[in-house]
Amino acid sequence: MLEFIDQTISINRSFDRRAWLRLGGLAGLGWATPGLIPKQALADNVAVALTPGFGKAKSVIIVFASGGQSQIDTWDPKPNAPAEIRGAFDSIETSIPGVRFCEHMPRIAKISDKLCIVRNMSHEDLDHGSAFYLANTGRYHRRRSGNPLPSPDDYPCFGSVLQRVRPSFDFAQTAVHLNGPAEVPNIVAPGQFGGFLGKAFDPLTLGDVTSGQVAIPALLPHADVSVARLQARQSLLQSVETSAHQLAANRVALDKDVLYAQAFQMLARKETRAAFELSDEPTAIRDRYGRNRSGQACLLARRLVQAGVPLINVIWNHNNRGQDVDPTDSNIYGWDNHNDIFDGLQNHLLPRFDQSFSALIEDLDERGLLDETLVICMGEFGRAPIVALEKNFAGSSPGRKHWSWVYSIAMAGAGVSAGSVVGASDSRGAYPAVEPYGPWDLMATVFSALGVDPHHTYRDSVNRPFRVCEGKVMEAIYQ
Repeated sequence: MLEFIDQTISINRSFDRRAWLRLGGLAGLGWATPGLIPKQALADNVAVALTPGFGKAKSVIIVFASGGQSQIDTWDPKPNAPAEIRGAFDSIETSIPGVRFCEHMPRIAKISDKLCIVRNMSHEDLDHGSAFYLANTGRYHRRRSGNPLPSPDDYPCFGSVLQRVRPSFDFAQTAVHLNGPAEVPNIVAPGQFGGFLGKAFDPLTLGDVTSGQVAIPALLPHADVSVARLQARQSLLQSVETSAHQLAANRVALDKDVLYAQAFQMLARKETRAAFELSDEPTAIRDRYGRNRSGQACLLARRLVQAGVPLINVIWNHNNRGQDVDPTDSNIYGWDNHNDIFDGLQNHLLPRFDQSFSALIEDLDERGLLDETLVICMGEFGRAPIVALEKNFAGSSPGRKHWSWVYSIAMAGAGVSAGSVVGASDSRGAYPAVEPYGPWDLMATVFSALGVDPHHTYRDSVNRPFRVCEGKVMEAIYQ
């Protein structure tokens, strides 16, 4: 059965992955009705195809700094500003003439000639949950500046939309989230799931990838389960569930059926299992990325690019305020530093980030993968330009509160102009000095880079039309 499906896919790669999954159970009883299967979501006209950067990326890696990186203490320092704005850190020169980064990012400063820094990102959402949703869906949550729970009515995240409009046939998953799910900090954040598309469109989400030799231990083959036995189990499951026609309207059952099919596909593909085997990496490479959760997640992201995964999201870190649980454990430190920001950045966050992010860029470049991989470091917002102690948060030294009016992101690869800076903030790092970009524009840029028209329309399970996104491609990053 699995060989037949693989042969069918190789013959007709425009056949939607959702469609062949319908061959195996309740999903074939009407959920994916005729007419809902999307065509390849490529450019519908020459103008779209000629957009700068269109189709340059085979894969996208998002390194998501959950909690909100301080733009002033990373990508956009203000060395000439007063101390209460400048903060405790000095700045250093980079390999981009006239551009400076925080002193605690020396490795990234050396490879900055491969980066494009965007310093005029902006939006109007000031709390983590809804801003995380905005950053990962390109749309404001109906409850702005709050911490809502995930809902089946949510818009789908980047990876879920991609799986809907152009599913991967080269790998068992279209989108993979590493070091997740993201927590903000005591609830799972909305905006990282399939939303109204259903659980079947959730990205594959992995937690601590350092916990064993394989990031997904369940993919290790069992000596007593041959391929034939695995196929027999799948056939038995299909026989049982396809007979349950009365469950055709049960969304939970339908979602479960597709997830079963995905699991069998992953188990059946040797190359899928191999992609998650971090133990296959040389010791020197693992050390180069850093022997910690986020560092090894970045390494696994590179392996998944090599395996053909279109979209990988590395959550850094999984809890945006893990330091409240244990302020000595760097593995759980998030970027939400209201107080003690300079201690947290200097001793926990920036050394690891500097090591791992620079290693990711260098490694991709050395392997010839950066030209076809778009790498983005982003968060849900930035931090305030004023350093102050906040009484309602733990810590004894000052920090910076939430700030969405201006923040920075870093990009590299897939045709992005290397060694460049796009946009600017004002002298205080408080507001954009030029016309800003929003998360919706970044989403449009990601899909365009992958060769998908950002304004392509897809339909959900009840035939409602939705645009991929509402933003515009950030053409300046390619100039």
